[in-house]
Amino acid sequence: MTIHIGAEQGAIAETVLLPGDPYRAKWAAETFLSDVQLVNQVRGMLGFTGTWNGHRVTIQGSGMGMPSLSIYVNELIRDYDAKTLIRIGSCGGMQDHVAVRDVIVAMTASTVTTPSRGIFKEFNFAPCADWSLLRAAVTAAEERGTKTHVGGIYSSDVFYDERPDLNEQMVRHGILGVEMEAAELYTLAARYGRRALAVLTVSDHLITGEALPSDQRETSFGDMVEIALTAAFNT
Repeated sequence: MTIHIGAEQGAIAETVLLPGDPYRAKWAAETFLSDVQLVNQVRGMLGFTGTWNGHRVTIQGSGMGMPSLSIYVNELIRDYDAKTLIRIGSCGGMQDHVAVRDVIVAMTASTVTTPSRGIFKEFNFAPCADWSLLRAAVTAAEERGTKTHVGGIYSSDVFYDERPDLNEQMVRHGILGVEMEAAELYTLAARYGRRALAVLTVSDHLITGEALPSDQRETSFGDMVEIALTAAFNT
């Protein structure tokens, strides 16, 4: 057990999927895994371990924002020896050709700041995905016929953003979407020599203003979860 994860040793799989919402973790585990067991509920941040096509998988909520995700990923790696960590979550579209319900596979994650900024100081570290996971996810998406975009995303440290000038530059430089966690996930994976990827569903759009109603979000996220699971075990 750790401060934030109450799972016994051996209860966490080497492959961990990380939705921000603990109830999305519950939904994904009950929908896609077999022999599911609740392994963590400290602070209501639910985690479940089960099997997918015979492979052990843990789906653990990570909360909102990079500081929260950093807590869980540090403990999953250092205390439970997680080796493959895939963020599954929602994002806001930032390009005209990226539509609501599309999937984004994040090659890189730009950011203004992360919890790891204090380590790098003046150095601008460029967080990126694990290539083997990225390639496997793109292949899985193509085989499913899911409309998928591959490229850079922006990991923001605020939800209620008041920097339209910065958003304009993100769009200008081809950033596909905005979310709040992937840059720190990629940084921690690089630090500890683990594999990481973010597979995201576009739930709203910064340009068009379109957004999925809350009751449609979970049912629209199935492709993302299947792509992440397939990628984890086909590298």
